[in-house]
Amino acid sequence: MTAKKVRHQLFLGPEVSARLETLAAKPGMNKSAILSDAVTAWLERRASNELDAHFGKRLDRLSVQLNRMERDQLILLESLALFIRLTLLRDAHLPEADAATRALARARYEGFVAQVGRIIATGQSSLNPTSSREGE
Repeated sequence: MTAKKVRHQLFLGPEVSARLETLAAKPGMNKSAILSDAVTAWLERRASNELDAHFGKRLDRLSVQLNRMERDQLILLESLALFIRLTLLRDAHLPEADAATRALARARYEGFVAQVGRIIATGQSSLNPTSSREGE
């Protein structure tokens, strides 16, 4: 049992009509199947193009913004890490920046990193001491 088909009357230009006649003359081809496939492909392509046109620019803009934020975040974190290292080295309270001073600064830096890890793990914030992890 074949699916019910709807008859359409359409007009094609002479060049398109000639090309359709040539293609339909090949064995196993007919005009209805060719036009049905062509219209289906056009509709599917148009739908995807409409989605791209509708959301593509917005997604591209968001991608650029996220890349910029990631870059800025890396710069900020590297700057903060360098500042902390230099501050801990300066505040080691030893007269010269010798091996002992560097070791003390390294220990203080590692302690700082461990403390940041603990704060993040508990969901607390140094900027807002009353904040905690969601759901607690």
